[in-house]
Amino acid sequence: MDIFEKIYCDERLKRAREAKESGLYPYFVPLEGTEGSEVIVDGRSVIMIGSNNYLGLTTHPRVREAVKRAVDVFGTSCTGSRYLNGTLKLHQELEARLAAFVGKEAAIVFSTGMQANLGAISALVGPDDYVIMDKDNHASIVDGVRLSQGGMKRFRHNDMRHLERVLEGLPDDAGKLVIVDGVFSMGGDIAPLDKILPICRKYGARLYVDDAHSLGVLGGGRGTAAHFALQDEVDLVMGTFSKSFASIGGFIAGDGEVMQFIQHHARSLIFSASLPAPNVMAVMVALEIMETEPEHVQRLWKNGDYMLNCLNELGFNTGQTQTPIIPIIIGQDDPTFLTWKLLFERGLYTNPVVTPAVPSGQSLLRTSYMATHSREQLDRALEILTYTGHQLGLIA
Repeated sequence: MDIFEKIYCDERLKRAREAKESGLYPYFVPLEGTEGSEVIVDGRSVIMIGSNNYLGLTTHPRVREAVKRAVDVFGTSCTGSRYLNGTLKLHQELEARLAAFVGKEAAIVFSTGMQANLGAISALVGPDDYVIMDKDNHASIVDGVRLSQGGMKRFRHNDMRHLERVLEGLPDDAGKLVIVDGVFSMGGDIAPLDKILPICRKYGARLYVDDAHSLGVLGGGRGTAAHFALQDEVDLVMGTFSKSFASIGGFIAGDGEVMQFIQHHARSLIFSASLPAPNVMAVMVALEIMETEPEHVQRLWKNGDYMLNCLNELGFNTGQTQTPIIPIIIGQDDPTFLTWKLLFERGLYTNPVVTPAVPSGQSLLRTSYMATHSREQLDRALEILTYTGHQLGLIA
């Protein structure tokens, strides 16, 4: 059989072609420019409520200047892996600062957030170990477990009784690692670490929290463990730089000896080129801004609360969100695509999320808000959402 044969009958590609032909294809939209809260598409300005740039720091003057200085001093690439010639003193300084920020002894910086999960999980988990994970966890966690060849067990989303039943059914002598997203990226709800930790301790499991969407958002910006005042209790904290840290990359933080083990076993660290100095400097300055200017996190929450209250008053279904990530649940795939298209044509950028990324009947528009959104931009977004919602019967 020709290995390409499956391509010609792939249902996902077929649906993509049909969506393009009907003008309803919403992905890979090229941006011609961005100032964070607004972007340029096809020469027109569009209000962005689909970004993970929660604090709006990608365009902060201090971040931009730091990146320029780093290029002047270090150039544009490290041209090697961390294991060999690609470790800069900047990497080590950032690792120490990140570890302190999340309340851990040490940290390791990876070139992407996905590589951080792939590398850390596959290094820690062996064939005789188990990962117990929330069913709504990010795909990078799933892939990390698969790469590890350990056992994978899932529990129903934020269901503590089910988590305990799963742990109870595992061998006493098996290694156990519970992994949860701190903030779930589609629903905007928070993992209840205060309830998860006692269950982990009861069954001898370690707890790994993916704080990709929590850092810069929860706990004054320090993440989910800080939100619950449990920084000393959570075993491992993973974070990404492509959201609040205005860059790209990721890290894992925990006990020093555990970090050394990961450093020498994580294939995605050893066999990938290291994070370039300009990206490192962007994270360093963004971190400094978070530590010294709490008003950014405060404005983020003010904007998120304003939008959530307004959307709920209008009658939109926003699910169980607890953060400035606010889903607008529509239900079926085709109406979700149509809603996205009308909003986009009217100057509003959202993200359509459909099956299999969400359960059948739960297709949604993922919206998220930034510290740098002005009230005028948010009110204009609400006008567009209100008009479109009435037109399509999403709200009464």
